[in-house]
This record gives sequence, C-alpha cells and structure tokens, in this order.
Amino acid sequence: MIPELKYDEKGLIPAIVQDAGSGDVLMLAYMNRQSLEMTLETGFTHFWSRSRQKYWKKGETSGHVQEVKGIFFDCDADTLLVKVIQHGPGACHTGNRTCFYRNITKDE
Repeated sequence: MIPELKYDEKGLIPAIVQDAGSGDVLMLAYMNRQSLEMTLETGFTHFWSRSRQKYWKKGETSGHVQEVKGIFFDCDADTLLVKVIQHGPGACHTGNRTCFYRNITKDE
C-alpha cells in the first residue's frame, strides 16, 4: 500500500502537515516507514521524534489530534503532504494554530 518513497540516511522523510479545510500549513515533522504505517492504520498522525528518538502521536498528551484526510507525496517521492482536520486550538506546542506564525519579511 505504501509506495516506494525516498527516505534520508536516517530512514526519515519530511511530512508537511496542512489543514484540509483552510490550506494553512500547520507544521513540519518527520516520519519513517513505521510511523507512516501507524498513521495509515489509525487515521491520526504519528511521527518520529528526532530529539526524543521515539514515536509520538500528535496530540497524545494535549488531545489536539490530527485526523488524516489524505496523504500525498511529491514528484521526487522524498516529501509527504498530510492533509488533516486539526482538533483543538492548534498544532503548535506554543499554543499557536500553526508552527509558522513568525514572519521574517517586513511588509506582512
């Protein structure tokens, strides 16, 4: 069921998480084959934590889970796009809806 994907030397692939309704990019995390399988089996996002070196279900402690609506891969098969319904106020551990809430440019 899982297509041939290009994982990095650590067996990871970046996963961009996008709100299925608004199109907002919520976060970027990493998956390996096992966390992708867990995501497909449960219908909720699971990732590999590079800092903690363990699997984690997004929202497992906060309850702000991500219900998967579709998983796509890019033309090079080295990046995933996961479209979700974000339950709870947001995806970011800071309490923001998206992890991309800071702006470098001056005109926005």
